[in-house]
Amino acid sequence: MGRRIAVVLFNLGGPDGPDAVRPFLKNLFSDPAIITAPAPVRWFLARLISTLRAKSARANYAKMGGGSPLLPETEKQARALEAALAARPDMAGAEIRAFPAMRYWHPLVEEAAAAVKAWQPDETVLLPLYPQFSTTTTRSSLDAWQRAGGGEARVICCYPDLPGFTDAHAASVREAWEAAGSPLPVRVLWSAHGLPQKVVDAGDPYQRQVEETVASIIPLLPEGMEHQICYQSRVGPLQWIGPATEDAITQAGTDKVGVIVSPIAFVSEHIETLVELDEEYRELADELGVPFYLRAPALGTRPAFIEALAGLVSTSLGAADRVIAARTGTCKVQCPACPRTCTA
Repeated sequence: MGRRIAVVLFNLGGPDGPDAVRPFLKNLFSDPAIITAPAPVRWFLARLISTLRAKSARANYAKMGGGSPLLPETEKQARALEAALAARPDMAGAEIRAFPAMRYWHPLVEEAAAAVKAWQPDETVLLPLYPQFSTTTTRSSLDAWQRAGGGEARVICCYPDLPGFTDAHAASVREAWEAAGSPLPVRVLWSAHGLPQKVVDAGDPYQRQVEETVASIIPLLPEGMEHQICYQSRVGPLQWIGPATEDAITQAGTDKVGVIVSPIAFVSEHIETLVELDEEYRELADELGVPFYLRAPALGTRPAFIEALAGLVSTSLGAADRVIAARTGTCKVQCPACPRTCTA
């Protein structure tokens, strides 16, 4: 029997049915990485927000069968990654298993940590399905892993401009455009989940890494396309990074240019893509007279993306450092899985 390698796939998670919507939201807004208020205030706000938002959220999840498709999509990615790793010569003889670890609903990070420990791997690699690092996503999941006693592991911090990942995004945009007849003029709206401005001002590298991702993809696309980064899913009264996706769509209506919306920070289809992008923003574009509205699918199990992740896992296992960042720029992020500042 060869060595056992566990790959833990971090993702946000989503409710698996109507009864799970409110507790999912409560878990989300109880995270100190999301709401930074003192614990008693945060818990009160989490109960309040989850109660107020539960009805509308259930209605949106009902459009997808009552629950989020995020876990089934992540399971597909896990199985595809296992197959891609098993096919690599440097993994010959290894027993490989990928474990989804969801931050806010089952299987929670704590459950995944217990499952990994029970399997007794020789090596564990933590692989966030958040290509761009943020304290609100990757950092939060790593903190949860530590609290759960997940044990020593190798960590892939981020991969915003990883070849294969960027190739897959370019192919998704190009295919959506060509399927519509390659219409011009066209503006690609690179829509990422937003963050409060104060989070970025405090040093979170997410916005900069989103910009790095887009800068790496643009040369892979046909000339003549316009490009704009925008941010979706704003909630609450705080100032958020921008421009907002709805404002970018409004501008496209004014400019009479068609759009292709690409979920640049999401690697799986879920409520923000299937409802917010496919329904709400499409309706807005129609109302504003945008000439055409196309949506590039999330990456899912695209071979180039999965192969890129498999390469990352392989690189991580052979690296001298236990924390790696797959990016061409320079970042300094204090990773809770590492006793030093990771510079890559």
